[in-house]
Amino acid sequence: MRRINYREIINFLMRIILGVVFLYASIGKVYEPNLFLKEISNYKVFPEILAQIIAITIPWYELILALFLIFGIRLRTSSLLVFILLFSFTVLVISAWVRGLNINCGCFSHYIEYVGLRKVVENVILMIFSLYIFLFPKSFLNIEEQILNYRGKTVE
Repeated sequence: MRRINYREIINFLMRIILGVVFLYASIGKVYEPNLFLKEISNYKVFPEILAQIIAITIPWYELILALFLIFGIRLRTSSLLVFILLFSFTVLVISAWVRGLNINCGCFSHYIEYVGLRKVVENVILMIFSLYIFLFPKSFLNIEEQILNYRGKTVE
């Protein structure tokens, strides 16, 4: 039996936290895409057709990425995509905040959280988690690693 090191434990905890946050965020948006569309439209950045596409697709991406993180599937790719989403969300939040819009960020459709410094800090912390997972993808309770080890291969 192999020994688990602290880096793997930290990776696992960050994976679970990030995955649960994205899972929780996606559920309400998948269930109520019209509410998410309204929240996206409040940013006054996207044309209506693009906002509709975003309202339908982004929650499903969040859900899939959340499950990939939780179960340890394609961790480098998943964490990179999560970083890109979080970076994009943060740019939108900062944009709305700078323009003086007092709107719900739209992060959790069933929970009101206004744009501002607190949301930016939360997103930056989650971006740090995703970067850590990207840089150190080796983790325990990683389904993909278990399958490859069973087949005699290794995960990069």
